Amino acid sequence: MSIDEFDRLVEKLDLEGKVRLLTGATVWSTHAEPDIGLRSMITSDGPVGVRGEGWDERNPSLTLPSATALAATWDEDLVGLLGGLLAAEARRKGVHVLLAPTLNLHRSPLGGRHFECYSEDPLLTGRIGAACVRGIQAGGVAATAKHYVANDSETERLTLDAHVDEQTLRELYLAPFEAAVEAGVWAVMSAYNGVNGTTMSESPLLADPLKAAWRFDGVVVSDWGGVRSAGPAARAAQDLAMPGPCGPWGETLVAAVRAGEVPEAAIDDKVRRLLRLASRVGALDLAPAVLPEPTGPGDHGPARALLRRAVAASTVLLRNEDALLPLDPSRLRRVAVLGPNAAAVRIQGGGSAGVYPLSVVSPLDGIRDALSGIAEVVHSPGAHLDDRPTPLGTDNARNPLTGEPGVLIRLLDAAGAEVHAEHRLTGRILEPARIDSAAPSPVAGCPPPGPAGRSSPPSRRMGRLPTPRAWTSVTVPGCGSPRRPRTGSGTDSATRPGPTRASPCPKTPPPAARPPSGYGCATPASAPGAKSSRSTCPGRRPAWPAPRAGWPATPWPTRVPARSSTSRWTSRHGPSSTGRPSITPGGPRRAPSRCSPDARPPTCR
Repeated sequence: MSIDEFDRLVEKLDLEGKVRLLTGATVWSTHAEPDIGLRSMITSDGPVGVRGEGWDERNPSLTLPSATALAATWDEDLVGLLGGLLAAEARRKGVHVLLAPTLNLHRSPLGGRHFECYSEDPLLTGRIGAACVRGIQAGGVAATAKHYVANDSETERLTLDAHVDEQTLRELYLAPFEAAVEAGVWAVMSAYNGVNGTTMSESPLLADPLKAAWRFDGVVVSDWGGVRSAGPAARAAQDLAMPGPCGPWGETLVAAVRAGEVPEAAIDDKVRRLLRLASRVGALDLAPAVLPEPTGPGDHGPARALLRRAVAASTVLLRNEDALLPLDPSRLRRVAVLGPNAAAVRIQGGGSAGVYPLSVVSPLDGIRDALSGIAEVVHSPGAHLDDRPTPLGTDNARNPLTGEPGVLIRLLDAAGAEVHAEHRLTGRILEPARIDSAAPSPVAGCPPPGPAGRSSPPSRRMGRLPTPRAWTSVTVPGCGSPRRPRTGSGTDSATRPGPTRASPCPKTPPPAARPPSGYGCATPASAPGAKSSRSTCPGRRPAWPAPRAGWPATPWPTRVPARSSTSRWTSRHGPSSTGRPSITPGGPRRAPSRCSPDARPPTCR
């Protein structure tokens, strides 16, 4: 489509309609606008596999080698083929925008998400990343270069302010993104961190060099919850604020435009970019209907062969003294396999890149299969360095009601009443599926939708959920350890193999005295002069604090609350053992860190 055609579509929208499009409709989707033929676009993590809007054993994904392993192949053609595989997976799951590749650099072996990144070298990162971009977008799916820019550390990544001089910034941190733009990437994700004193969603680096010098014509999407202002972010070339429907824009941005604080021309440019992206991925009716439609699981045979080729190409042999490898099966009689991870497979590093694979073969099973009938394979787990319980699954848990392998998932409301229950094969719960049988209830802080599915003000609409404080409950015998899965109504929702037994946890208190769902005891009210109001129940989680004004009434905030003068809340990256981020009360406010101990830019201070 031409610029004139996009302009004609933009002219059909009023200011409220345009601003509405600039905040997500849900956690993973954008708003539709039927009047101009715009359909909703679905986004999805991640760099090593397409998760879709939910990821568990019901919606498995093909899993690629880690980005670091792919860079070790030095093979742009192979990475391009894998990008095409990701595009096919995205179309199979109805995804339009894939939140990959990650183009940040390895700055330290301690970097928690470096497995998502290609290399410490900007040239190699740029070349491999560009190949991935071309492969994904050749399949009609948008690639997203992230996290722009200098987001190379997990420590304090939400608040870190990286001080980087101009030469270092351009030669190291910006270089891979420039390569992605040259490859024609359709989306770029702005990072959480700040650079040289300005948070990235408000950074002038979005306008120049990204849009001006490099002529990037795609969409700048925020990292989830990364937009922290209306006027400054809108003026700084941030295009799309995710997730939705609540966010910092909406009526606040409308008011800023009408007050002359943000030019309406800037809003028009953002909408135009969003329409261009929709046209490219087939979400605009005026776009040519040449893109493939979502399909079923299909035949994964060719995909598996390609993945096996990628794994072999990415394997690096560091040392082989006395030509020990490969082992000669004819000379083997007994083989020892050491370590707990030989039998327990860990798929990637978790977080935004975590996927649920179609199937898993552990190293131990692979060795036993290869040496079957040739040699005896003996496994010794050795020391366990993690005291968390083994994840629940069909091999170590049974539904206490039916006896089937797996777990019973129960969804409870704030009063402890069961809203929904279902049998699942695993206790790994990351994304709730829609429950049609549950009674909908609006979430506090976001008004319910009005006529035609719209709300007033725009972008402050929360989808209908089963209950404001609905939580899944997966319990095992034993209670009191903060690392154990939470208890529900005092009965076992999942047990280890063997006869069902009553839970040793205390009986559920009556609803009037019940603490927030999933917590064993409430925080006592502080007496005058008391030093602390923390829970006095040993070995239990503290009761959840009251929701902040305007926040959804749920104990899982979508972003870290702003620091106050009296308390600090820190959200650790990734799900905890209970399946949600661990929010830990801290002490008095302290100044945000200038740099991270595990990734220091050359002039970080």
